[in-house]
Amino acid sequence: MTVALPSLRGRRSLRDEITELLRAAVMAGELEPGVVYSAPSLAEQFGVSATPVREAMLDLSKEGLVEIVRNKGFRVTRMSPAELDDVTELRALVEIPTVRRLAEQGIAADELARLRPLAAEIEEAARRRDFVAHVATDLEFHLALIDLAGNPRITELVRSLRMHSRLYGLRDETHRDALFASWHEHAELLDRIEARDGPGAEAVMRSHIGHVRGIWAEPAS
Repeated sequence: MTVALPSLRGRRSLRDEITELLRAAVMAGELEPGVVYSAPSLAEQFGVSATPVREAMLDLSKEGLVEIVRNKGFRVTRMSPAELDDVTELRALVEIPTVRRLAEQGIAADELARLRPLAAEIEEAARRRDFVAHVATDLEFHLALIDLAGNPRITELVRSLRMHSRLYGLRDETHRDALFASWHEHAELLDRIEARDGPGAEAVMRSHIGHVRGIWAEPAS
């Protein structure tokens, strides 16, 4: 089964980059629950050997995103709408106040500057309508932002919650448009933080999480 996967960018180790892109493909609903994917077939699409793909899928199985199907490959774990709603609620409880606190406390200019290129990459992925790259960079952006709070436990919690988000609705063009339309919120969020506008940063973050919930849907059976 052919999967729409972005090209490798060569910014990190091959295994790590493939793990990142396959994780995003799971989150974006491009790798569908119930379908068994083999490492060789995915490797062919990436233009690499099966070994780093197999290693990446093993990493994702440890994260609970896929399960191993003996002698066949890997299958994406299914999440119910109720479970996805639980993820949304927890994300709102953790991310929104953390981002507001970051804005009110202030972030060093050089730290904010490191996040600007990621916001630009998200915009570029939206322009190309590359939703797997969009999801991958969005995850990288928000984890880097939350990490500035200086609490590694919060970062790991947000990482886990975001990885278990599933944007099944992205297979619908209307939902893709809704996701791509939110690209500007990343730069806006940085602007609010730079201005030390706590309520404004909170409002942007709340809207951003709301957009994600709006494009969740049951995958086709």
